[in-house]
Amino acid sequence: MATIKVVKARQIFDSRGNPTVEVDITLSDGAYARAAVPSGASTGTYEALELRDGGSDYLGKGVLKVDITLSDGAYARAAVPSGASTGTYEALELRDGGSDYLGKGVLKAVENVNSIIGPALIGKDPTEQAKIDNFMVQQLDGTLGANAILVVSLAVCKAGAMVNKVPLYKHIANLAGNKTLVLPVPAFNVINGGSHAGNKLAMQEFMILPVGASSFKEAMKMCVEVYHHLKHIANLAGNKTLVLPVPAFNVINGGSHAGNKLAMQEFMILPVGASSFKEAMKMCVEVYHHLKENKEGLELLKTAISKAGYAGKVVIGMDVAASEFYDNKDKTYDLNFKEENNDGSQKISGDSLKNVYKSFVAEYPIVSIEDPFDQDDWEHYAKLTVEIGEQVQIVGDDLLVTNPKRVEKAIKEKSCNALLLKVNQIGSVTESIEAVKMSKRAAWGVMASHRSGETEDTFIADLSVGLATGQIKTGAPCRSERLAKYNQLLRIEEELGSEAVYAGAKFRSPVEPY
Repeated sequence: MATIKVVKARQIFDSRGNPTVEVDITLSDGAYARAAVPSGASTGTYEALELRDGGSDYLGKGVLKVDITLSDGAYARAAVPSGASTGTYEALELRDGGSDYLGKGVLKAVENVNSIIGPALIGKDPTEQAKIDNFMVQQLDGTLGANAILVVSLAVCKAGAMVNKVPLYKHIANLAGNKTLVLPVPAFNVINGGSHAGNKLAMQEFMILPVGASSFKEAMKMCVEVYHHLKHIANLAGNKTLVLPVPAFNVINGGSHAGNKLAMQEFMILPVGASSFKEAMKMCVEVYHHLKENKEGLELLKTAISKAGYAGKVVIGMDVAASEFYDNKDKTYDLNFKEENNDGSQKISGDSLKNVYKSFVAEYPIVSIEDPFDQDDWEHYAKLTVEIGEQVQIVGDDLLVTNPKRVEKAIKEKSCNALLLKVNQIGSVTESIEAVKMSKRAAWGVMASHRSGETEDTFIADLSVGLATGQIKTGAPCRSERLAKYNQLLRIEEELGSEAVYAGAKFRSPVEPY
């Protein structure tokens, strides 16, 4: 049996140009695995936190990579993405501080992997995922950084798959005790605001979910066609020959675009019908001023879905990220919080916001609402879940931060009925698996998710199949770090052949609890 021979970490860059961590693990048989970790733009208070350098270099935002070499010469690699919005309860990244990369570097985390974590894992069996994860989490110094521990955990998982000579998704399924592999329904975010956008939108994302597709390949076709219809609807000049490069107006973290007053996260407008760059800018500015209301955004999505011919087959999901505009002083939600001269006129109560969601659901084909309230507003989560939870999944992201303890509390209090799975929120593969298993035992839905600070690492694609999450959110169909995950899912479906199962309409509960 091959064992871990070398663990090598390095600082790389995520999709936002911030440093993150990558790890290579080389095995004793010469094989190797590689992984990288992401981070989020909107990070929950309760997430595991990264270790960052601090200071001015890279604005303090380095990315960490790690290599692990096994005793037979094989190796694995992992890189850690990062998020722009971070929940209060997330596991904490380790950043360097100081002047390098404006304090966002991750050289301290890299050093922790190379000098502390890596040496402690030499000679260990990478197939013993839980044993290694528990060792890192419980026995090593708790200040090493969630990004340092997670990236090693990801690389160990990849190395374990190599040792067992099975695809990564099958290895993950075996670790979890899951016997049914399922291709997830992709949730494409196409209208955006909140912390991810340089606009005045309060809420974070509108997504489209192709629940009526018969395969992941068909699902991608549906989403891409709706996505492009959405762009054409926003084009004010009709079809003209494209001559100059198309300006992507207000390109935002998640792969979509912004330039409106929607209360959600991103919406991309490309003026492909313009005859000049000057006219293109005029079009973009005019569209910017036309998109002012949430319902207008919903109408755009509804129209795009209809024009693509997928009414009833493609539905809508929302990520509100309400913690971003919650006023803890008066317990209200300020939909106008990004306005410079905010007079507080758009502050509403939790009950009023709940009724807004209910009106949306009554009028539009919405099947999923993520983070509808503040991460500590358990009361209104529970109210909304009771009132529309049968029809719509209420997803906990900042509320749960993939933390088994918070998931357990939410199950007991019936605060939501779906988990947003972000491996870098909790800090290890084993803890993520446990959070998913706990959710499924409670008959919850599970959506695997990217972060805004992504890398080219495709681990979450294999994770979503191996754990049969039924859903995956990893951006719009643009930018290679997002498409890498979707393309990996296409490969997995092809590899599975006739055994491939697409979650489709069963996205909330594609398999029995395992």
